[in-house]
Amino acid sequence: METKKVAIVGYNRIPFARMNTAYSEKGNQDLLLVAMSGLIDRYQLQGKLLGEVAGGAVIKHISESNLIRETVMNTSLNPATPACDLQQACDTGIEAAIYIGNKIALGQIESGIACGVEAMSNIPFESSPRLRKALLKANKEKSAFGKIKQLLSPKLKDWMPIPYKGQEPKTGLVMGEHTEITAKYYKISREDQDDLAFKSHQNMAKAYDEGFFDDMITPAYGLDKDNNLRRDTSLEKLSQLKPAFDKQNGTLTAGNSTPFTDGASAVLLASEEWAKANNLPVLAYITFSELAGIEYVENKQNLLLAPVFAAERMLKKAGMNLDDFDYYEIHEAFAAQVLATIKIWENDDLAKQFGLEKALGKIDRSKLNIKGGSLAAAHPFAATGGRIIATLARLLNEKGSGKGFISICAARGQGITMILEK
Repeated sequence: METKKVAIVGYNRIPFARMNTAYSEKGNQDLLLVAMSGLIDRYQLQGKLLGEVAGGAVIKHISESNLIRETVMNTSLNPATPACDLQQACDTGIEAAIYIGNKIALGQIESGIACGVEAMSNIPFESSPRLRKALLKANKEKSAFGKIKQLLSPKLKDWMPIPYKGQEPKTGLVMGEHTEITAKYYKISREDQDDLAFKSHQNMAKAYDEGFFDDMITPAYGLDKDNNLRRDTSLEKLSQLKPAFDKQNGTLTAGNSTPFTDGASAVLLASEEWAKANNLPVLAYITFSELAGIEYVENKQNLLLAPVFAAERMLKKAGMNLDDFDYYEIHEAFAAQVLATIKIWENDDLAKQFGLEKALGKIDRSKLNIKGGSLAAAHPFAATGGRIIATLARLLNEKGSGKGFISICAARGQGITMILEK
């Protein structure tokens, strides 16, 4: 069976905002609806019946079990457009694109939207088991006295909500704590981490000034730019920040790590035939992708290093080396994670420790995240993939040819890579 080429023909996102700032009162559907509506308006999709819309949020309320379908029905797309929710931590946006792309490649659909959203400002709180049981029992009671009796049974401390911490259940550590272990294990210096963060902010500020994002972002709720971007940051300012996770001996800070973030993004994918019929140019093609997992409970330094395996498998299938690309978009969850991953890819001895035959090649740093990365834009978990695909697709379209490499790490020891070509 001959497969179709999967084209990226459109993109849109809203500005990303640090948690509890511009979008503090907004939920997942509020943010995704703005991003989706902006995409629909930009590419004149009003009333169109698309093959499918897929995406998700890493953290949702119980009421959001059909978040994507509900959002689609609130847009101006043909309401018969089907949709599904999926979630794969920070890989969600890329995995949604793979899901839609595979259906296009197999001829099951001709067009679709991959999307992702995160409203960290409105994440649900957990409750204590004792309170939960009391509330359920109170709901079953028929008399007011019975209900009050059940509600008075929990202790005062049981009424305190349990906030989201983002811990890995298998280890009890948050990502930053794992990455501190990674930084120490692979000898990633504080200076190198701060330098990567500084360049991320510099590159994004320059990209805004050049107008690179002018037709990629729809303003939302009074915000027209990513509010995590620090134009006035410097290596000196970054060096003065205190460690965030290991207070005594740590190298990860608020400056070289991403904060909790609100945001949404969407990418329009299609077959070449659909793009031509709808007068939309092909910006780039998705040609290869790979998902991998890694053991990180015994080897706690490995949590965010699964892209090591994903890249090796993908490059082998593509018949390429790591140095065969014009642009590299590597998700900057933490500067230390980026630097450790690159170090392993580029070093024969380290690569062999992961079971690879040899190093994968070299990355020209002048081609890495040249329009800024997650350290500058910040990181709404499920929305980051769409931002990265859009940035790389635009770079390749402006160049007129070439190849781009994407890598994203994720919680639970997973990682995903992708190749775009023009």
